Amino acid sequence: MAAGIELRTEIPGPRSREILARQARAVPRAMSVLHPVVIERARGALVEDVDGNVFLDLTGGVGVLNVGHARPEVVEAIREQAGRFLHTDYTVVPYELYITLAEQLGRRVPVEPPVKVAFFNSGAEAVENAVKIAKRATGRHELIAFEGAFHGRTLGALALTSKPRPYRHGMGPFPPGVHRLPYAYCYRCPLGLEHPGCGLACAEALERGFHSRYSEDEVAAVVVEPVQGEGGFVVPPAEFLQRVAEIAREHGVLLVVDEVQTGFGRTGALFASERMGIRPDLMTVAKSIAGGLPLSGVAGRAELMDAPEDGEIGGTYVGNPVALAAALQVLEVMEREGLPERAEAIGARLGGGLAALAERHRLIGDVRRLGAMVGLELVRDRASKEPADREARAVVAAMRRRGVLALTAGIYGNVIRFLNPLVVTDEQVEAALEVLDEALGEVEAGT
Repeated sequence: MAAGIELRTEIPGPRSREILARQARAVPRAMSVLHPVVIERARGALVEDVDGNVFLDLTGGVGVLNVGHARPEVVEAIREQAGRFLHTDYTVVPYELYITLAEQLGRRVPVEPPVKVAFFNSGAEAVENAVKIAKRATGRHELIAFEGAFHGRTLGALALTSKPRPYRHGMGPFPPGVHRLPYAYCYRCPLGLEHPGCGLACAEALERGFHSRYSEDEVAAVVVEPVQGEGGFVVPPAEFLQRVAEIAREHGVLLVVDEVQTGFGRTGALFASERMGIRPDLMTVAKSIAGGLPLSGVAGRAELMDAPEDGEIGGTYVGNPVALAAALQVLEVMEREGLPERAEAIGARLGGGLAALAERHRLIGDVRRLGAMVGLELVRDRASKEPADREARAVVAAMRRRGVLALTAGIYGNVIRFLNPLVVTDEQVEAALEVLDEALGEVEAGT
């Protein structure tokens, strides 16, 4: 098949089924799998399973593989560093890699200089530490988050995360002091308004809250995603984020921008904050920072980052040297190959193709994107906008049978999201659109 897709067996194949048959006995049920195809190897935007089937990957490890699977330069950096040393704990025996990446990242983030950077392991861990830094720097203890937000699954991050199932249900009580406001999800405006009024109206809810729900001398930070990821690839109007930033600044409240999923070229710039015209006080990064290895970070204004006392942030494995070596190569590849600019070209091609599909498929309610962060919201009726969650899952399954791996998202589970590596070719993008077209037709015929 075109674009490198090659199907040799039924999907899933016999070897994948055999391996996954062992899962129920050895792995907790919470670790269920979306695609029952067991990976053998991968390169670029293609994944080969243990049965020899080759799939086009639109999942990108949930946004982790912007430079592609097994990027040769990154693999070589990992191999070279692993041969030197694997671990010391930076705060016990330091290494230059940590400082070098902090310097390089500090020069690139859209934060007012001077900037300092601390490294951690996961996105949730970065969010937890950003909150700790904000509380230490301000002496305040309350936070503001948004409907539809996802900031991680550790207990503190869950207090900020919005979706009850599968994340929050039964996991409380959560740390107190989190106030939740409407996010500018203009396709389903929480205030019942039409675009463009939705964006600024949702932002003004922050200002109203200072008069009715919380006090500025108690709120440490507003924590916000520039594009909501798990919430459904919701792209707010830039003026929403700009007004939120302005209101926060007027009240002396810090702006913490969660760029875990939007960062490292995905949205057509190295960071989405650049495209939205905002300057975070603190910014969290993770996912594609290290090409597939666990690494995250908090970048922020130096005086804020210096607020915690010695030992108040950190951890045994944070800033692992092998992951840091990979991250330095990721930055080099990003800039040498212009992957943020490539993301915009990919997004434009996908956006145009999806708009054309919307004319033929009644299930498509909305197409939205920032760069190559593209969401396709499915509805059973365009007038009522009833979420088509079952249909979205069926479309993903139909795509898999045709050799394309995709993901859903959204508070209703009805958004198909594109997180393909930014090294995907134009031919592969067209193949993905062709498969999606066929899958939508199959599901619509069945419903």
